[in-house]
Amino acid sequence: MNNPLVSIANPVNLFKPSSPYGISLNITINNQRQKQQSKTLVVKSNARSTTTTTTTLTSNVSVVKRRNNNSSGETTAFKKETGDKGQAVLLCALGYWVQGSRCFPWLALNFHMAHCLNLKPSTLQLVQYTASLPMVAKPLYGVLSDVLYIGGARRVPYISIGVLLQGVAWSSLAIFPGSREALPSLMALVLLSNLGASIAEVAKDALVAEYGLRYQMNGLQSYALMASAVGGILGNLLGGYCLLKTPPRFLFLGFTALLSLQLVVSLSSKEESVGLPRIREESVLGIVKKQFLDLMRIVQADEISQPLTWLVASIAMVPLLSGSVFCYQTQVLNLDPSIIGMSKVIGQLMLLCLTVVYDRYWKTLPMRPLIHIVQLLYAFSILLDYILVKQINIAFGISNKAFVLCFSSVAEILAQFKILPLSVLLANMCPGGCEGSITSFVASALCLSSIVSAFAGVGMANLIGITSKNYANLHVGILIQSLAAMVPLWFIRYVPMSEPGFDKDRKRAMSKKSRRSRRVGRVVSQELFAYRRERET
Repeated sequence: MNNPLVSIANPVNLFKPSSPYGISLNITINNQRQKQQSKTLVVKSNARSTTTTTTTLTSNVSVVKRRNNNSSGETTAFKKETGDKGQAVLLCALGYWVQGSRCFPWLALNFHMAHCLNLKPSTLQLVQYTASLPMVAKPLYGVLSDVLYIGGARRVPYISIGVLLQGVAWSSLAIFPGSREALPSLMALVLLSNLGASIAEVAKDALVAEYGLRYQMNGLQSYALMASAVGGILGNLLGGYCLLKTPPRFLFLGFTALLSLQLVVSLSSKEESVGLPRIREESVLGIVKKQFLDLMRIVQADEISQPLTWLVASIAMVPLLSGSVFCYQTQVLNLDPSIIGMSKVIGQLMLLCLTVVYDRYWKTLPMRPLIHIVQLLYAFSILLDYILVKQINIAFGISNKAFVLCFSSVAEILAQFKILPLSVLLANMCPGGCEGSITSFVASALCLSSIVSAFAGVGMANLIGITSKNYANLHVGILIQSLAAMVPLWFIRYVPMSEPGFDKDRKRAMSKKSRRSRRVGRVVSQELFAYRRERET
């Protein structure tokens, strides 16, 4: 029998059988294998029929035709996905940039309350953190964003509503003088502004979490923090410079213009353009109740409750003295707004660099040792204010301006960076349909812990006798802060060692590789066995 050798792309060399008898070839194409076409050759004779499976390549013409068809389809899908990503990046990046730029009007508002309204340090701190009360209700906004559709969409309309409320509040502070001169009206407008900011933040956080889970893009929260840090850099830089030349109302008006730009972008965006489905829901009350029950059940899981408990406790148990330190810097050290603004700019630059390094190199590190080191550095960085209050920097030849510029915002930046790894962890564990609920619950818990910390700081300041005319015991409060920041290190075991997402992705990649190897090995062994059996026959 003459069996010519058939040369094929497959490394396995198979023989094509032939017979001197009457042969009829019946060629069938297996549609399940699109990359390699399988031809079945049936050899019929009077005695027996032999079937041999060989793997051959299709002709060059068919390959070119198929590639053209696939390439056109892939190109269309690629263009659509690229457009979706571009729209999502524009919407979210602008939103987080504006969110970071909120320090621009808030810096002006703090100087207005300290110098124009002559508020005491404790009163200033109470106003700052009482205005954050609307952010405590973020779980409600998150549940509504998950289940209540406005015009068939559930993320973008809420961003527009939040931006609109902020624009109304800051424009009223800029246009009407009585609204910023009387403390009750000022508090009402600030509460309205934070209400809009919390609604917009919940929708943006849910959009980022849902988009990352949908397209399997891990760690999008780090890019959101980068955009927020860039906004903080520009906001503090412009705010400190503009306060030297213009009154605070012009800064309020400038931020209103920025909010108008964000409102135009959000109103022109459609939810389908960012890859999210357009669905209409009915029976909202029943769905809201079910969503709350699902949220409570998810939050009670140890994988979410333990790291969230540690994060909330590590913030709440450190009494804040931000109002007292701010008044000490501006009233005792007589630092102008440009110095305060530039110190915030340097801090935001540090936060941006830390976020980039974390996204590039530290994301795969064990989480618990990383958080342990950051918390320890945070506890020691609080002592930098102690050095400033005791004027130790003057003994080393460092002026107050230079010291505030370089070291004033270190503790605040480390406190913000500590949240990033755990927020990425909690966002990656969100089940489908609960992205807004989980992210808003986490944000609400963090906001509530900050309010508790601020109120504890006000109580401690009154207890040790810190007033606008007496800062003699301010260093004692700073030492208590540093010691309190070390207490969370005792129960850091609640923080997991690593993110489940990385282990899951690694196992999924290894399982795919192993399945591919087993499948290829099984196909090759079956073909070799069929060939040997045919040769023996």
